[in-house]
Amino acid sequence: MIKLELTPVQIRGLKLAKEGNLFPQPAKKWTHLDAKVTYAKTDRFQERPQKIRFLTTTTLNELEEFGFLERSHLEDDVANDPRGITMAGKMWLMANK
Repeated sequence: MIKLELTPVQIRGLKLAKEGNLFPQPAKKWTHLDAKVTYAKTDRFQERPQKIRFLTTTTLNELEEFGFLERSHLEDDVANDPRGITMAGKMWLMANK
């Protein structure tokens, strides 16, 4: 088995992809479809918004090169095609948590 080291940014991106497919957003960012600002469950008055987590196109391309992410709809345009985590990506997360 080849030991592959990922940067913390790449690991966060892989964990984000594990939660669901990533879709392109403005400013070369990728996140879940219909992602919006949420509020902490413990905040009774909803004063502390939780930021939308995202992944940059550069990090997405790096994870695709490693084989951890793949296109979901091959008939769509490459730039607009959602990306999902592969079994290799899931296995890497399991082995390196």
